[in-house]
Amino acid sequence: MKLRRIIAFLSAALLFLTLPLTSSFGPKVSAADKQDEHEDEINAIIDDMTLEEKIGQLFIVHVYGQTPTDPAYEAINLRNNRGGKNFEEVIENYHVGGVIYFNWTDNIGTPLDAEQVQDLSNGIQEIAVEQDSGIPLFISTDQEGGIVQRVTDPATVFPGNMALGATRSEEFASLTGNIIGKELNSLGVNMNFAPTVDVNLNPANPVIGIRSFGEDPDLVSRLGVSQINAFKEENVIASAKHFPGHGDTDVDSHYGLPVIDHDLETLHEVDLKPFKEAIDAGVESIMTGHIVVPALDDSGLPATLSKPIITDLLREEMGYDGLIITDSLGMSGANVVPPERVPVEAFKAGVDILLNPPDVEVAYTSMLEAVQSGEISEERVEESVYRILRAKMENGLFQGAQTSPDKLENIGTEENLNAADRIAEKSITLVKNDDVLPLQQDEEVLITGPSVAKPALLFQLLEEKGFVGSSYATGTSPTDSQMEQAVAQAEEADKIIVTSYTANTNAKQQEFVEALQQTGKPVIVSAHRNPYDVMVFPEVEGYVTAYSYLDVSVNAVAGVLAGDVNPYGKLPVTIPDLYDLGHSLDYTTTPLSAEGMQQLVEDLAQQEEINGDQTVRALTRHLDAIERFEKRGLADKVAKHLESFQELLSHFHENDLLTDKAYSYLETESLKLYETWANQE
Repeated sequence: MKLRRIIAFLSAALLFLTLPLTSSFGPKVSAADKQDEHEDEINAIIDDMTLEEKIGQLFIVHVYGQTPTDPAYEAINLRNNRGGKNFEEVIENYHVGGVIYFNWTDNIGTPLDAEQVQDLSNGIQEIAVEQDSGIPLFISTDQEGGIVQRVTDPATVFPGNMALGATRSEEFASLTGNIIGKELNSLGVNMNFAPTVDVNLNPANPVIGIRSFGEDPDLVSRLGVSQINAFKEENVIASAKHFPGHGDTDVDSHYGLPVIDHDLETLHEVDLKPFKEAIDAGVESIMTGHIVVPALDDSGLPATLSKPIITDLLREEMGYDGLIITDSLGMSGANVVPPERVPVEAFKAGVDILLNPPDVEVAYTSMLEAVQSGEISEERVEESVYRILRAKMENGLFQGAQTSPDKLENIGTEENLNAADRIAEKSITLVKNDDVLPLQQDEEVLITGPSVAKPALLFQLLEEKGFVGSSYATGTSPTDSQMEQAVAQAEEADKIIVTSYTANTNAKQQEFVEALQQTGKPVIVSAHRNPYDVMVFPEVEGYVTAYSYLDVSVNAVAGVLAGDVNPYGKLPVTIPDLYDLGHSLDYTTTPLSAEGMQQLVEDLAQQEEINGDQTVRALTRHLDAIERFEKRGLADKVAKHLESFQELLSHFHENDLLTDKAYSYLETESLKLYETWANQE
């Protein structure tokens, strides 16, 4: 620790001893009237900082490289205006408050080299604390799960938020947060720009979609809060995004400026609700969206640059005193003013942290000059620096920002990977089935579709289960030649499975499915990104949606198509004019009751999916008791005994008395029956 830091701490301690107990400390504290545990220590640090150091703390930037002084990336860093030739130089030049890791900057490789990332984190933290200010860094990334996750295999890869929404499970949301948080913490990453709590209402949304938990603001709120609390348990700062809500747009703010035309009532009941719940849960940071919301600010400015939205609404009306972080300042949606004005206007609007400016020197200098000219007061800068230091202190960064090598054992454990598989299986939603699923072993199948939706992998997985046929991959927008080839192969198949990828906004994929339908063979679509694809080919014979093209989800789809897994997921969004929110189908034909489950036990026993008469008798006895409580209408007793039944199923499955298939069918039916009775309590 630097000498001037030690002196500052001693001065703060002396001040504490000489002030009366009723004194109110901290002139640099924000408008929230509360005393923070570390207030004196934080103010002592601020008193000892230069203006340049205070300005630096406002920035989180990206830098290319695999090590703090990686010589291979010096030219690209200078060419891309990173503020120096490597991490060390950027930290020394601009005193930045944090960095953000990406795959395309080679900070995190694909596949993951966990030791390299941890060494990078530890190395740049060491550089930061050796500076005069001695302040550790926020080390951040985007690890939402699903299509936005920087840390991949061999770490745990999750199917994403909308898949979680399909499970309706707060337990699963919490579990993903715990695992993601623990694995990030092991790599030295202490800030995660997640969860996305946008309420996805627009089927044509090109930027949110499956990154959302769904269209129900209550569901989004519950699952979002579960993840936020789980990140907090793992000492990772969560960031609810994208305020005030990016869910109802057909424009991507990376490339344009979206407009949300909701009225005030809708904004408060839908878009803002998950953020209100996150604030109540103590979320430590909120990320702004580059979106125009006329009902909140008719100036035409995006929320990131809007004082009515950031200060008047979020800070004052909603009472939020945590960190407010911009979305990346290099996105088109933020660049509605000259580049040097973007960070200044965002800060004046009320944000604390300026994320990922495209030119570090320009952004830093513009902020410094704005303070020196009096456009922005140093007191206002100190308010944000206070919040930044408070978050770093409350998360233990000042006590030690280094991460121990033995923590790498937490990454990609068998338990974590099994959890991801379980969540993916529970998310797969059977939307339509004209008696074409599950597949039969004597049927020859063609699996085709865009390569990004992994038809070859799906066929390989089915082939391993004993199915026969072929696969054929096309481009994301299939060419005429590819369509002809697929149709020719379809002539040899009994059934056709198309793995689609946002086909509802892709005319060539729509044409592709239509061409395959014209063969007269049954067509089953498995949607491997947004669930809305069936809107454009509603007459297909079968439709499942996985909310993900990742291997973990494709594996779950294979289980469902083969009939090994009983579909459990429920639509977390409405399919306009076709299927309601919550719609789902499964493969069971028995009634949803204890009596129906007894019949299911008998059917599975006849299929030799249950090992031993004693196992059958134990299951049947338990269901007999549940049936008696059902007849008496004792909802609490039914629910309690179904919980015990689920424990019994787990025990039998772990001891190989139930096959995976029997466990899937009995567990999903018991969960559905439990939901029915638990809602009556």
